Amino acid sequence: MVPTKDKEKILTAIFWLLALIIVGILFSLIAYIAVRGLPGLSMDFILQAPSRAGKEGGISTTILGTLYLTAVALFLAVPLGVAAAIYLEEYARPDSKFAWLVNLTAETLAGIPSIIFGLFGFVFFVIFLGLGWSIISGALTLAFMVLPTITRTAQEAILSVPREYRENSLALGAGKWQTVCRVVIPPALPGIITGIILSIGRAVGETAAIILTAGSSLNMPLSLSDSTRTMSVHLYLLAMEGVSMERAFSTAFLIIILIIIINYLANLSLKRLAVNN
Repeated sequence: MVPTKDKEKILTAIFWLLALIIVGILFSLIAYIAVRGLPGLSMDFILQAPSRAGKEGGISTTILGTLYLTAVALFLAVPLGVAAAIYLEEYARPDSKFAWLVNLTAETLAGIPSIIFGLFGFVFFVIFLGLGWSIISGALTLAFMVLPTITRTAQEAILSVPREYRENSLALGAGKWQTVCRVVIPPALPGIITGIILSIGRAVGETAAIILTAGSSLNMPLSLSDSTRTMSVHLYLLAMEGVSMERAFSTAFLIIILIIIINYLANLSLKRLAVNN
């Protein structure tokens, strides 16, 4: 028989090894992309617009297109997702069939491949509603894609708030909505923001659904009705069409940097919110 302390040491070593493997894979991936992408990276590459062929110029319009599309998608999805989570966990009855249907819908949407969302967005938003290949079509499709993630993570965050907080607030005379806004939501914010960060990562990295709904125009997007090309779509076209692998790796490296910056800013805002609360 192996002593309990030895078992704990073995398990601890295994967990550390698995953690190191995961970190090693991540840093190896980033290092490989950095080594291949940094030689082609410059301020001109970031600030200049790409040429029609993609072999010259930069990726400024694709950066703006990515930010524009992601911001509009989150503007649509975050309020709806958080509101759905609040309703499901704070207002819906345990035996509510409507709440059961909403939960089932969220779980089903979370498992649907992105290409299906793209086909739906193309048929419904682009053709049926006549929105065309545009930022609004792409943003609406992305909103549907990230909505389950935001809803489910917000639900788990709200569930993590102790029931005693609600009971004490109601006992002191606060209303239901006051309790939700002032007692439940502040402690649940870290989990909610985590869901938003995960959604940003998926939105920035999405390709198939964007090509079918937002198009791949290299022009500067000036309105929601304009077509645009995101960085992930630009990366895909550069690599798959054999235009320039060097520019593809440079674009991939910038996508990683963009996600890291967004995550850092989100966590910084979270810390400030925690201090203020």
